[in-house]
Amino acid sequence: MAITDWPAGERPRERLLAHGPEALSDAELLAIYLRVGVRGKSAVDLARDLLIRFDGHLPALVEASLSELATVHGIGTAKAAQLKASFELARRALNQEMRQRDGLNSPGQVRDWLRLTLGARPMEVFMALWLDAQNRLLKAEELFTGTLTQTSVYPREVVKSALAHNAAAVILAHNHPSGVAEPSSADEMLTRNLKTALALVDVRLLDHFIVAGSAPPLSFAERGLL
Repeated sequence: MAITDWPAGERPRERLLAHGPEALSDAELLAIYLRVGVRGKSAVDLARDLLIRFDGHLPALVEASLSELATVHGIGTAKAAQLKASFELARRALNQEMRQRDGLNSPGQVRDWLRLTLGARPMEVFMALWLDAQNRLLKAEELFTGTLTQTSVYPREVVKSALAHNAAAVILAHNHPSGVAEPSSADEMLTRNLKTALALVDVRLLDHFIVAGSAPPLSFAERGLL
C-alpha cells in the first residue's frame, strides 16, 4: 500500500506537520526525504531497508559512501546523492554552531559533533579541536589516520599544528572502531605526554574524547584522567 493510501493521521509528513519531527521514527524521517518508494514498497519500507543495511546505526548511515547507499534496492545514485547532501548540511550546521558559541567549556557541547564526525569511521582517526583564548573553535583538524585498531600519534606534529593555528587550548578526540569506548593504558599515557608537550608552548589540553559508535563519547576530563 502506498503512503498516500494510509489514513492521514498515520502518514509521516502529516504527522510531522501535526506533532513535529521529534515525534517520528528514524524510518519515517528518512521516508519524508526519500518521498517515494519502489514497486511493492512504500517510502517507509524503503527507509527501513536502508536502516537495516546499516544495522540501525545512524552514524554508519551518515558516513556511508555513495556506492554503499546505492546498493540498497530502490535508493539509486540520485537518492544516494540527496542523502549525502543532507548529511553534509547537518555536519556543517553543527560545525557552524560550534564556531558561533561563546565557548566550549562543557564536555557535553562537543559530543554530538564528534559522534557524527567519528562515530562510524572504519579506521582510527585522531583529531584536534583548536581553540582560541575564549575557547572558540579555530579549526577542527584530523591529524592522524591509522588502521582498524590503532593509529600513530606524534606529539611533535601536534605541537607544530598548535603553533600553526596560534591556539590557546585544544580538545583532542579519537575513535575506537571496535565500538568500545574505554581508554587503554596507551591512550592514557599518550594523553599525559601530549598534555606535557602542549604545556611547553602554553596550550591547555581541556579534554580528550574517545568516540565509539553511537554511544556518548567518553571524556577524559570527566573521568579524572587529565
